[in-house]
Amino acid sequence: MNYKVLGTSDLQVSEISFGCMSLTGSEEENLRLLHQAQEAGFNFFDTADLYEKGRNEETVGKAFKGKRDQVIIATKVGNQWRPDGSGWDWNPTKAYLLEAVEQSLRRLQTDYIDLYQLHGGTIEDPIDETIEAFEQLKQQGKIRHYGISSIRPNVIREYVERSNLVSVMMQYSLLDRRPEEEMLDLLHQHQIGVLARGSLAQGLLLGKLPKPYLNHTAVEVTQTAEALKAIAGEENAIQASVRYVLHHPAVTSAVLGIRTKHHLAQALTAANAPALSPDTIRSLQRQIPVTVYEQHR
Repeated sequence: MNYKVLGTSDLQVSEISFGCMSLTGSEEENLRLLHQAQEAGFNFFDTADLYEKGRNEETVGKAFKGKRDQVIIATKVGNQWRPDGSGWDWNPTKAYLLEAVEQSLRRLQTDYIDLYQLHGGTIEDPIDETIEAFEQLKQQGKIRHYGISSIRPNVIREYVERSNLVSVMMQYSLLDRRPEEEMLDLLHQHQIGVLARGSLAQGLLLGKLPKPYLNHTAVEVTQTAEALKAIAGEENAIQASVRYVLHHPAVTSAVLGIRTKHHLAQALTAANAPALSPDTIRSLQRQIPVTVYEQHR
């Protein structure tokens, strides 16, 4: 497993990281999987207070109690569950962030969070207030660093200009090349690490039953998957999909949703695969259409 420094932080994160949202097994199965991942070299585990109404955080906290110094835990905030559990509302206010972090710390059974991320964001948010909350939590030692999870260029630019964030989590894959238009270069220029999610495009790049994806038709999705297999080899589709995302210097880690031991083995295969050659990258880019952000520009 390779490790990279996340942005301007002091966090050395595994190049392939564990997206905990996908955990759906029993508690015993989930704990075993998290332990196996950590023993295999994964050190970055990403969750959110939204997932399973906090139970996902509880699982991560239980898994790494007594091993806290061996892992980097990231979680997210901003989606507030309604009292009746019927859904959630967006709340990026300072008051809510300062309240929500206490609950995440309790569920994670820790006194600090390595990376605290805003779980979304709009240009209408009280951005300075949100940043003030993050900075206060840093000063208090409750979080080490902060970032945002967003695909909105206008929101990302505001945080780049106005905050000390160290990371942006964004969707990026061969079927979603929107970050290549501008965002990856912008973040790399400012030494902000990218945490790439959705590298396998919901399994569509691996031959899952095709369906429309973003602005791609089902036919285009099929063509993309076939092009990937033709260039990289059918048995190398996973490795090539992940390695394509990692080829850009802005990307620090590919966050893969891992639910089973098989998924973990696939992630490890990708982690141990060699980097794609420049010729392979160019071949993939020629075969697969570029997409751009059409909203929130």
